[in-house]
Amino acid sequence: MSDISQEQSITTTHQEEINELMKRRREELEELKRRNVNPYPYEFNRTNFSQEILSGFTDDMPQWNVSIAGRIMSIRRMGKASFCHVQDSQGKIQVYLKKDDIGEAYDSFRLLDIGDIIGIEGYVFRTKMGEISVHAKRIELLAKSLRPLPIVKEKVDEQGNKQVFDPFSDKELRYRQRYVDLVVNPKVREVFIKRTKIVNSIRRFFDSRGYLEVETPILQPMYGGAFARPFVTHHNALDIDLYMRIADELYLKRLIVGGFDAVYEFSKDFRNEGMDRSHNPEFTMLELYVAFKDYKWMMELVEHLVSTVAIDVNGSATCTVGNNEIDFTPPWKRLTMFDAIKEYTGRNLRGVSEEEMKKIMKELHLEVAPGMNTGNMIDEMFSEFVEPKLIQPTFITDYPVEMSPLAKRHRSEPGIVERFEVILNGHELCNAFSELNDPLDQRARFEEQMKLKAKGDEEAQVLDEDFLRALEYGMPPTAGLGIGIDRLTMVLTNQDSIRDVLFFPQMKPEVTK
Repeated sequence: MSDISQEQSITTTHQEEINELMKRRREELEELKRRNVNPYPYEFNRTNFSQEILSGFTDDMPQWNVSIAGRIMSIRRMGKASFCHVQDSQGKIQVYLKKDDIGEAYDSFRLLDIGDIIGIEGYVFRTKMGEISVHAKRIELLAKSLRPLPIVKEKVDEQGNKQVFDPFSDKELRYRQRYVDLVVNPKVREVFIKRTKIVNSIRRFFDSRGYLEVETPILQPMYGGAFARPFVTHHNALDIDLYMRIADELYLKRLIVGGFDAVYEFSKDFRNEGMDRSHNPEFTMLELYVAFKDYKWMMELVEHLVSTVAIDVNGSATCTVGNNEIDFTPPWKRLTMFDAIKEYTGRNLRGVSEEEMKKIMKELHLEVAPGMNTGNMIDEMFSEFVEPKLIQPTFITDYPVEMSPLAKRHRSEPGIVERFEVILNGHELCNAFSELNDPLDQRARFEEQMKLKAKGDEEAQVLDEDFLRALEYGMPPTAGLGIGIDRLTMVLTNQDSIRDVLFFPQMKPEVTK
C-alpha cells in the first residue's frame, strides 16, 4: 500500500471512530432526557474557581464549601465512586463523586463524557494521594458535548519522563477551530490574555498624558493613508461604492486640524493583499497624532512606550523572541536608511541617479520590475539586505521622498523626508513621520501618486480633495505614529506567526468531502 493510500485509510478509520462516538453521545443525550435531566439548563450559581481553591486551601482550615463549574477533561470511574478533572477559565481541579452522596445523579454521571460541562457543589479536601480536590455533594449537567474533544494523552514512564500522545497540534486545524484549541491547549489563552494587557498598557500610557482616544470610519468613500489595495463594498441606500479602511491616518489628521492636541485610535484595518507569517488581510493598528511635535520627539516617546508595555506585560524590558534576546531598554540604535544600506551592502546610494540605481540593483542580483522608481529600488535593497539583520530595536530614519507621500520634507537634506520605522527581529514594528502639513506640497505628492496609479500601481495612494481642503485650513506641526498591535503581540509573546496572535485568522475555505 502506498503512503498516500495508507494515510487516507487512517483518516477514514479515524473519521469512522469519530462518527461512532458522536452517535453514542447522542444516544446518551436521549437517555438523559428520558431520565428528566435537562442537558442544557439556563444558569448555575458558580462561586469559586479552580486556582482560587488550589492556592487558598490549607489542611487546618474549617470545612470550605464551594461551587465550581467547568468542562470535564478526564474521568476515572470505580464502581460506586469516581474521579474527574474539571477545567475552568483558571485551570483544572479534581472532583470526587460518591454514589452515597449524590444518589441518582451518580447513575446519570455514567452518561457523561469528557468535554461535558458540569456544575459541582461540595467541599474541599485533600485525597490520600495529596491532591486538593472537591468532594461533590451535588452535580448538575450544564451542557452535553456532542463532539469528542481531541484530548491530549500523557503517560509517565518508570524514569519519570512524560510522554504526550495525540496532541491537538495541527496548525491549520487549530486556527480553524480556535474554540477547541483554547480548550485542549490552555497555554494558548495566555497569548490572548497578554494581547489584551498590551492594549490596556498602551491605553493607560496615552490616557495618563491626556491624549484622547477616538473612533474614525471603517467604511470610507475614499481610502488613503498607506500603500495598499483596498476591499470594496457597496452601500445600497446611497448607491455608492465604499472602501474598508486601509489606515485611519487622514481622518485623525482632520481632527488635529479641528483643534485636538493629541488623538489616538486602535483601529481595525483591511488590506486586500497577500497573506504570510506577518500579514493578515484584517489587522489591528494603533495610530497616534500629537500637535506641535516632530519625529525626533516621537522616537523618544516610542522607546518609552514600548519598554513600558514590555515591563507591564512580561515584568521585564527584555524578552525572548525565537533564538534572540530582545532588549527594549532605551536608547535604541538609530541609523538613516542610506547609512544602513551602506553598512550592510557597502553601497552609498546618496545622490545616485535612477539609471545608476538600476545598475546597482542588477549587481546585487535584484530584479528591477517595470515601473520601479528610485524609492522602490532603495526599499527593495533595504528589505533584502538590511531588514532581516536588524534584531534589536533600531530606528531607521530619513527615507526618500518617493516612498513617503504623507511625510514632511527633511529640514536640511533634499530628497529626504522626516520619517522613521522601528525594525526589530527582522520585521517592521512601527512607522512614524513629521507629518506633511503643506497643502500645496501634499497636492503635488498626491498627483505623483495618481500618475503611478495610472501606470498600473494598484497600491499607489489616491488624491483626497477633502483631506487637502482640511490642510488648507491649516494643520499645526504634527508627529504621527502607527504601531502594528499584532506584530507587537507576536514579539512580546514569542510567536512566529500572526495567526498565533489572532483568535480567528483568515483562512482558505474549508474543503468538505
